[in-house]
Amino acid sequence: MIKESDWKIVYREFNAEEESLREAICTLGNGYIGTRGAFPEVNASNIHYPGTYIAGVYNRLKTHIAAKTVVNEDLVNCPNWLFLTFKIKDSEWFSPSKSKILYFRQELDMKRGILHRDIRAATRKGYITRIETRRLVHILNPHYLALQYIITPQNYSGVITVRHLIDGAVINSGVERYRQLNSQHLDLTALGSFSRNGVYLSVVTNQSHIEISQAAKLRVFSGRKEINPVLNLVTKNKLAIGQEFKLKVKKGIAYRIEKIVSVYTSKDKGVVDPIMEAVNSLKCPRRFSMLFSTHIKGWRKMWNIFDIKINKDSFSQKVLRLHTFHLLQTFSLNNIDIDAGFPARGLHGESYRGHIFWDELFVLPFYNHHLPSVARAMLMYRYRRLEKAREYAGKYGYKGAMFPWQSASSGEEETQVLHLNPLSGKWDPDYSRLQRHVSFAVAYNVWKYFQNTEDYDFMLKCGVEMFLSIAQFAASLARYNKKDKKFHTYGIMGPDEFHEKYPGSSRPGLKDNAYSNFMISWVLAKALELIAILPPKEKEHLFNKIDINEDDLRMWDVISRNMNIIINKEGIISQFDGYFNLKELNWDNYRKMYGNIQRMDRILKAEGLSPDDYKVTKQADALMMFYLFSLAEIKNIFDRLGYVFDKSILKNNYLYYLKRTSHGSTLSKVIHCLIALYLRRNKEAWNFFRDVLESDIYDIQGGTTPEGIHAGVMGGSLDIVIRGFSGVNIVNNTVYIRPRLPAEWKSVSFKLLIKNRWLYFNITRKKIAVVLKGHLKGSDLFVASERKKANLKDRKRIVLKY
Repeated sequence: MIKESDWKIVYREFNAEEESLREAICTLGNGYIGTRGAFPEVNASNIHYPGTYIAGVYNRLKTHIAAKTVVNEDLVNCPNWLFLTFKIKDSEWFSPSKSKILYFRQELDMKRGILHRDIRAATRKGYITRIETRRLVHILNPHYLALQYIITPQNYSGVITVRHLIDGAVINSGVERYRQLNSQHLDLTALGSFSRNGVYLSVVTNQSHIEISQAAKLRVFSGRKEINPVLNLVTKNKLAIGQEFKLKVKKGIAYRIEKIVSVYTSKDKGVVDPIMEAVNSLKCPRRFSMLFSTHIKGWRKMWNIFDIKINKDSFSQKVLRLHTFHLLQTFSLNNIDIDAGFPARGLHGESYRGHIFWDELFVLPFYNHHLPSVARAMLMYRYRRLEKAREYAGKYGYKGAMFPWQSASSGEEETQVLHLNPLSGKWDPDYSRLQRHVSFAVAYNVWKYFQNTEDYDFMLKCGVEMFLSIAQFAASLARYNKKDKKFHTYGIMGPDEFHEKYPGSSRPGLKDNAYSNFMISWVLAKALELIAILPPKEKEHLFNKIDINEDDLRMWDVISRNMNIIINKEGIISQFDGYFNLKELNWDNYRKMYGNIQRMDRILKAEGLSPDDYKVTKQADALMMFYLFSLAEIKNIFDRLGYVFDKSILKNNYLYYLKRTSHGSTLSKVIHCLIALYLRRNKEAWNFFRDVLESDIYDIQGGTTPEGIHAGVMGGSLDIVIRGFSGVNIVNNTVYIRPRLPAEWKSVSFKLLIKNRWLYFNITRKKIAVVLKGHLKGSDLFVASERKKANLKDRKRIVLKY
């Protein structure tokens, strides 16, 4: 039986030092908009940061710093719709961080998508008040936000004054290391009132010229009775508008304020006048209870699709739900009509400036097997920027499509050229844009989507063109060497990120990153497979459109069979050419000196050293291929390249790089966890998994989660449960199930959409039960354990032992 507490994150005391972390964890969103879990009564400070972000709303600003002019595009912090507070008689305005808190409970209800806070606070004069708030960001209608604010005097009667605002005087200041950069993105366009109890505010981004309009309507109740206090218009710094009113209150009576907010932008599909849309959507009377009812019905449907049930491990159950919850708040059905990608830090904060990285590689499986239409929307973001990727490739002398390491509104490269090291206080050059492997991640995502959905319409219209354009880029990235008769890559970086250049070199980039070279071989081989199944007319049209001919195909085949990967006698894959020549690091000494050594790059640079000189890796790099592909698939590529591959290579490389990896990225332990499971190193895998679960809820990197959740690690945790612990892998028309349940779990159950069929899985320590919902149409679908293989066409329920 699932405990109610497994659906809730509860905080039982106010803690100013943890508030920014809680605000990120308690963010509410719906894919269109996200609002951090800050208290309604606060403005941005060193304790609080009430940020609101809308998918795809970016703005670009210049900053002159370190003798350079840098340009950064940011996901814009939009006007704060939440603000609402009160004061008793002539006392100060209420703020939790400035009051004596007698009782505190804050609860994130993930099952219903509600943030609930219940506190009792005393003023300096001894007035005690119970303040209860509930808020929602509507999961079905993405434009609606709502706050219910209940004030109950505990030991007094008299007059209280209530004030609420829509505050446009906000900037992007949620990440300390960005604060030296320009962050004023909004200009006021209009503000005013409508009807008796409504106000609106509209701003525009000062470079991208996106208009953002918010309207708010207030209703006030004494007990169950609605009352109509005199509402006075309030403006603040000409960038905020709201209302203020007085209430004559009685001890023990609850006074309920409902603030319903509507948000529209000029980017929204079919919207001509955002102000008009926002105002008109609130002209019909709306109660918080009505929005609450439809909202929780929407979440019920989502959980019916996505929920993973863990028996006998409350912590894993709760955090996996938290991860599912935040992924769905970042990207959902509402994103199908929005031209926006999947931000690596969600709609939860300003870290990475709201940019899109390769993290979608770790979250796409989550959508592929539950809501393929949303996965398709994620891929369409990339497809719409295919032309920009071609331009970017051409700028560096490559063919095809080279997607940027960091992407935002246009698809241009948004990676900064300078990076602040908080340990040294210096701005160092940032070469991470040399990570060309992001294009191969896009190709991998296209292939995995097609493999699961068999969406031929998408592939013929968009997918194949995207894949072949990336194949063109992959081929042009490879350079032939007559001496060794191999193809090589130069001037690139792998996922590691600590290694940007060779020791003593002023020129950035490395030769023959193993993961990138492996992916080039895979992309080219898979491109040839795709071309082979293209209908003749589509093939001719596409070849003409992107300029491919038969000579190109022959060259792709040659390159795919001759990419250089360096492997020593012990079967260790060199992360890049020259890695084995680097110095070893004394890891024990650094652990004693610093404790947390995840960011060894910053530590070494602060000491006047360079990570380029050492065998120190931020995250799994050479191991990435083992995360993405089965051993059979890896062996096929190795055979194609003429290298010997056996299972010992996996173990040897895992052990070798485990000793030299600092796990400076939350994604690193996701990859190590899955590989440890493959190697039956179950205790090690479980420790990695616990770290993965704790990454954000406990902010184990020390200060990163308050700036925004790590969407990649959240998607990775769910992938570990499905592919790792449950052992579910799909190869062609067979679902292989080889469970490796942790000792702490009695069972796990979930459902997946595989080849357009819903399958329900229940895996215990001895048995696997698979149930097919509906009839099996089309080709056969098999389920196989290590002992038995069965066809779902023969029966709807299959039970296998293992």
